[in-house]
Amino acid sequence: MEVKSHFAHVNFNVTDLDRSIKFYKEALGLEKVGEVNHPNGDFKLVYLSRPGESFQLELTWLRDHPQPYELGENESHLAMRVEGDYDAIREYHRQMGCICFENESMGLYFIHDPDDYWIEILRHKD
Repeated sequence: MEVKSHFAHVNFNVTDLDRSIKFYKEALGLEKVGEVNHPNGDFKLVYLSRPGESFQLELTWLRDHPQPYELGENESHLAMRVEGDYDAIREYHRQMGCICFENESMGLYFIHDPDDYWIEILRHKD
């Protein structure tokens, strides 16, 4: 049997949902495209994406988990390609104070969100 699939979303658990939504909007231009609220307030899911794209970032907020999440060594990460002036975008991220690692020889850098999830930033492929 051949199984065909496609990526739907990746999940990051966050401690402050509003702060995370703001970060992803400012740093990467992601917009809220969906939301799920548990009836008794135990959790909230917010889905972010770029207009016209199907892949989503799911942010999960759990009421009973206010402490930071243990992320290990940050070897797991999300990678995103940016459109436009790569160097200007990198400088914008530098001014935001969110660059946590750069490898100029490989043409990439990482930013980290308010919960310290790492996002690899790559040039757009032409």
